[in-house]
Amino acid sequence: MIDTKMTEDSTNNVETVENTNEAEQTNAVIAETNKVFSLEILHMIKNAQQQHGLRHGDYQRYRGYCTRRIRRLRKTLKYPQGDKRHFKKRDVTITQLAGKNADERYIHIPLTAAERCWAYGMQLKQEANSEPRKRFHLISKLRKACVYALQLQELCTSDVFDARTKLECEAYVAWMNGTLYFELQEWKTAGEHLKRAQVVYENLAKALPEEEQELYNAKLNEFAPNLRYCAYNISGGGAGNTNMDDLLELRAQGLLENLDDLISQAKSESCEGLQTIEWRGRKVTVRPEKVRLFLLGAQDLDKSLEKTTKIDSKIELIERILMDCKDAIQAVKDEIKQDPKLRSMATGQTVSGVQYLLSYLSYIRLSRTLQRNLCLVEQAKLSFEDPNRKTQTTIEGKKVRAQDFARLYEIILQNVTEMQQITGLEEDAEYQAEIQNLSSAFKAFRCYYIALTLIDMKKWIEAVALYERSSNYATEALKGKPSNEFNLTDELKRLITTIDSSKFSAHAYSVLENETGDGEVSTTRSQKSSKPLFERLSQYKEDQSLHTRNPNVFKLTPDMEAIPCKPFFFDLAYNYIELPSLEGKMESPDKKGAASISGFVKGFLGWGGKK
Repeated sequence: MIDTKMTEDSTNNVETVENTNEAEQTNAVIAETNKVFSLEILHMIKNAQQQHGLRHGDYQRYRGYCTRRIRRLRKTLKYPQGDKRHFKKRDVTITQLAGKNADERYIHIPLTAAERCWAYGMQLKQEANSEPRKRFHLISKLRKACVYALQLQELCTSDVFDARTKLECEAYVAWMNGTLYFELQEWKTAGEHLKRAQVVYENLAKALPEEEQELYNAKLNEFAPNLRYCAYNISGGGAGNTNMDDLLELRAQGLLENLDDLISQAKSESCEGLQTIEWRGRKVTVRPEKVRLFLLGAQDLDKSLEKTTKIDSKIELIERILMDCKDAIQAVKDEIKQDPKLRSMATGQTVSGVQYLLSYLSYIRLSRTLQRNLCLVEQAKLSFEDPNRKTQTTIEGKKVRAQDFARLYEIILQNVTEMQQITGLEEDAEYQAEIQNLSSAFKAFRCYYIALTLIDMKKWIEAVALYERSSNYATEALKGKPSNEFNLTDELKRLITTIDSSKFSAHAYSVLENETGDGEVSTTRSQKSSKPLFERLSQYKEDQSLHTRNPNVFKLTPDMEAIPCKPFFFDLAYNYIELPSLEGKMESPDKKGAASISGFVKGFLGWGGKK
């Protein structure tokens, strides 16, 4: 007897020492690793359930998926349970989750095992309506699911996981136990577990961003009827339900330790893990890694532009950030396509957080494109001279003309129109007023350069009208206080001053060109005269032929005039000579006609003619 007791005591001491050594080794392994895992349990299992049968209530299909998932995990992680002939149970321990070779996928094994047992139990519950004996098998599977859930909780309570994972694991275990005791019809215990899960999910939803709260609220709505049914059965009827709910609320808060600490820790971690941008009075949460990196780069862009003096370098920096912005927008669109819930929210009337983030990125892309186009305008202005002058410089071997500026401002106005049509900002009156004011400013510049183009074509009246319209747009833009983001106030004031002088100059040119010497308005063809300069000294006209080699100033050789020819001699007595009359020698017209008739008769009859 003494030997037996000594042997048992020694055996117990050895086991205690071994357990102590294992705990010390585990703590040492945890101290070595620097990895902190984050597991969104509810999000992960809901996605798996919706994709593998539970959307149609097919628990058997979901159970088969969980079985295959566990097999794949153990094969990939090289953590099998024995070989083909022998089975050797191997549960996941903290050693696999800590250390140099730590892998987050190990924690998926107990979670998927719990889901498999729960799905099997729900399948048996459907079949128990016709076969009551399957209810015993149902209870057995739910008990086994609770065992795997407790294994999951033991692993998640270590320092390897963050506060959010601990809270989600606590709620998941409470919900699984509540489901088991609900089937056992132990209403009080089931109500306590379900109430604990409800408290955790409610507080966890408050600590997370707005777009993630809907999933937890939907989960709360799932077991809210079970809570009411438990309270009904505990109170024995309809009376006293409110008092029972208050009692369960107090017990649930007492059962969950350090709730406030875990919630505050989850809030801080979510703020660190998810960058939040506030834009136009609303906070936008940034989840994709590409978007976070792009926003950090966009913040440094303004500093780089201030340090850069060359316009070419500024344009290159802006185009580089535009390429990154394009990738960030595509990342957000891919996230919306992958999540069917976000896709349905994007097509609805309300704007979700992800859709608002997409609108924010679209605004950045359009504003940076507008900034790039303004740099192109500034680059062209450095090489542009007034079109009234005869010389013009070039950019990249091409002449800079007024219509080039008009085309640039036309592209800028297209960007402004796209900024007005950004999704989610159609009803923002302040934003729309700012963009409309910006549009008026750029319309003023466009009209100004169109007027310069018309001056080149010598269309003075149309140019004066466009000068007037440009001045009205500029005045309207200054009244509305243009955005400080593009610094257009000083340029608009200079534009108004330039327009005042250019308008009178164009009007004077039109008067000088269109008026003739008689004060009548004539066409351009009628103004081209062949008169020399000395014959039209009273008229002012710009004659380009005067600058040529043969100016039309004065005709040195006079025109030929017709004059009487000079006579050979002078006969002064010709006017005083009286010539004799010749009327007697001249035949009268009557005698001449009679003779002609008698001669005709003589000749016709054959007599009286000359022989």
